[in-house]
Amino acid sequence: MGGGPSTPELVIAAARAGAFAFLAAGYRSVQEMRAEIAAVRDATREPFGVNVFVPGSPARDQPALARYLATLEPDAAALGVRPGDPRWGDDRWRDKVDALLADPPPLVGFTFGCPPPADVAALQRAGSAVAVTVTSAVEAATAAAAGADLLCVQGDEAGAHRGGFDNPATAPAGTALLDLVAQVAAVTDLPQWAAGAVMTAERAGAARAAGALAVQCGTAFLRCAESGAHPVHKAALADPRYDATTVTRAFSGRPARGLVNGFVGAHPDAPAAYPEINAATRPLRTAAAAAGDTERMSLWAGTGYRQALAVPVREVVALLDPDRH
Repeated sequence: MGGGPSTPELVIAAARAGAFAFLAAGYRSVQEMRAEIAAVRDATREPFGVNVFVPGSPARDQPALARYLATLEPDAAALGVRPGDPRWGDDRWRDKVDALLADPPPLVGFTFGCPPPADVAALQRAGSAVAVTVTSAVEAATAAAAGADLLCVQGDEAGAHRGGFDNPATAPAGTALLDLVAQVAAVTDLPQWAAGAVMTAERAGAARAAGALAVQCGTAFLRCAESGAHPVHKAALADPRYDATTVTRAFSGRPARGLVNGFVGAHPDAPAAYPEINAATRPLRTAAAAAGDTERMSLWAGTGYRQALAVPVREVVALLDPDRH
């Protein structure tokens, strides 16, 4: 999980329960990333990972971006804020990789692209294994060629951002998780961690039976006390008003799966412009959360969100383990 949900407390609790968890370096400063790594190391000797966003390119269609930004004005006015600066940025990519090389965690994961082979090899020499999130067999082959140690295979059912390498104007149709595991296995024998609506031990067992070494879960942990998800986001996952998810670019300019709310319905034509739109909507999302306005929040969730439980992390880990059931 990126952003707020994946706290050191969640990672520590998952590690103590026997799971392997990731800290989210995305949207964090280098100093914040280092502090969170130190907090986990101070609390447990169990292994953990750090996930980093691979930067893309500035928006190709600037007129479309400008038109979309204009549509944000009514929502911003209703919330009493102004849209943020729609500036492209690389999320301090180089500084984060250099910091991880200097103080390597057990595993470094990459999302939104495949890192250069030289960076993969450098991290491995420093002592970190390298994982790459993929959403297709083509991406899996690219990651394997770059020297990755394992693949985080993300099916269409997964919540939040698609981890694909590209952000094309017309987003490709997603592939269901179990089908994707088989497709990836046909092009590489790298270990797979399967992600996409894994909310039960039965689903985890099915992913492993399809060929995955392990499963990767996000939505299952959102309602846990250790999760950093906003309380109104946690409540929305159980709110009968929110009865469906969809993939949208409305909040960030990149395809992401979340609950269907008013903002998603009002902004169906967001262009491919990440992180520009993400930066522009940040003040709106922050103000909406502060006001408890779930109709203007990005309520990321996978398709199995109704099975998310408000219980401690250790109980979710136990419920997800097919070997205990």
